Amino acid sequence: MYPQEMTKPRLWITRRLSDATLERAARDYDVVINHDDQPGTADQLIAASAEFDAIIPCHSEHLSADVVAQFADRLKIVANHSVGVDHCNLPALKAHGIAVTNTPDVLSDATAELAMLLMLGAARHAVAGDKIVRTGAWDSWSPAFMVGKQVTGARLGIIGMGRVGRAFAAKARGFDMEIHYYNRSELPADQAQGAVYHNSIESLLGVADFLSLHCPATAETTDLMNAERLALLPQGAVIVNTARGALIDEKALIAAIETGHVAAAGLDCFKVEPGGNPAFAAYDNIFMLPHIGSATRQTRDAMGFRALDNLDAFFAGQTPGDLL
Repeated sequence: MYPQEMTKPRLWITRRLSDATLERAARDYDVVINHDDQPGTADQLIAASAEFDAIIPCHSEHLSADVVAQFADRLKIVANHSVGVDHCNLPALKAHGIAVTNTPDVLSDATAELAMLLMLGAARHAVAGDKIVRTGAWDSWSPAFMVGKQVTGARLGIIGMGRVGRAFAAKARGFDMEIHYYNRSELPADQAQGAVYHNSIESLLGVADFLSLHCPATAETTDLMNAERLALLPQGAVIVNTARGALIDEKALIAAIETGHVAAAGLDCFKVEPGGNPAFAAYDNIFMLPHIGSATRQTRDAMGFRALDNLDAFFAGQTPGDLL
């Protein structure tokens, strides 16, 4: 990529990315890879700012205002290997003159697939059913055995009709679901594809037999689904979250699960990660996965290449396509 006489930009990749990504990075950059694959600490990030021209972090690295305030001047760009950037203090990075990019578009389908898995698994007792068979406890059957909630033809509410939300809606149409959505603005008809727009979250919740969250984590969306909003869902609703754990008041969700007002939940993200919420383990009607929404080989390659595309543009003196 760079003429032989030019010094390659020095790049730190904080986690073990896909082989194809690492091969391309090694070709075009003076790269250091964290082969231990442990999250970068605050001290490591601060030290890296003096040693590297660029960093590719994941959502596991926290670039807070306090951390960024201690950055040296060498670091010029943070090319995130993620769509969400709630782990980055964007104003602090901008004030320090550091460009920030993310990787939109390329993980929409993979995340939507996982949301579908979580919705179906939560609705049809996947956790309890697997446990009964796996432990040898399945010793009877009756028409009343493990009766779940049918997805086909049900009303689906989506909060956040961006790329992932629209991809999920497209897949839900395959189940003849009636799509409703709340978004910051109403979508044009060619994007809405017949989905019903609601101008408030409260209006949407009242018709959401199934609710799927696809909005970013911000100060405004923290605990978006609190006790008051959970109570607005129809009795026996199912809630799915593949966005960010901050969106759900987890204590309120447990309370709603215990009363049966929320029949089940499918969760790929939690307030505390890694680890999740240990209290959820007591509930077989909470179907959980460890934040793997984008974890397919195809998507991991695409995310890594998107991050490198942003770096290539930046160091070529161009504006990165995903500059925030």
